[in-house]
Amino acid sequence: MFTGLIEEMGTVIERVPSGDGERIRIRARRVLDDVSRGDSISVSGVCLTVVEYGDDEFTADVMAETIRHSSLSGWDSGTRVNLERAAALGDRLGGHIVQGHVDATAEVLSVTPGDQWSVLRFSLDDSIAALVAMKGSICVDGVSLTVSAVGRDWFEVSLIPETLSATSLGQLAPGSIVNIETDILARQVQRMLELRENQEVSS
Repeated sequence: MFTGLIEEMGTVIERVPSGDGERIRIRARRVLDDVSRGDSISVSGVCLTVVEYGDDEFTADVMAETIRHSSLSGWDSGTRVNLERAAALGDRLGGHIVQGHVDATAEVLSVTPGDQWSVLRFSLDDSIAALVAMKGSICVDGVSLTVSAVGRDWFEVSLIPETLSATSLGQLAPGSIVNIETDILARQVQRMLELRENQEVSS
């Protein structure tokens, strides 16, 4: 489990084919302070398991399924990624509960700079539209954010300068593709409603 509070930005070193997936190497520092083989690290919202590590890098295996359903397919050597270690029991939950399981990807539609913040508008896939609500929590490339506006096929977040400078979100431009994870509570409510509807239809 993660909180969506980014600890540092890392850099993709290389991607190497491995079976039907890939092995990815990422340069990092802070998230390696107490790392062990088998630890989970959120990489721009994708939960990856450390299989090897050194003083300033770690390696993780990525399944083909993950590559197909996330923005990882577009990462190249030099791509900047958001990194967060798994939350420890007793940590403050400064963001919201994040699993590192990508629900969909979204495209940046516009970036509107302001005096105190920037507003980013993203496309909203039909498959997750019902799970995105005004002032609700959403995870964009591993960053815990609050939805500031939402329409039928788009949503917006308002980012303060700290978020823009401390995460890769400050580098986004129209056309950029990001990973989206919806709020786990919204997903559970949706599932309960689906089961109730199925029971009513069958009775």
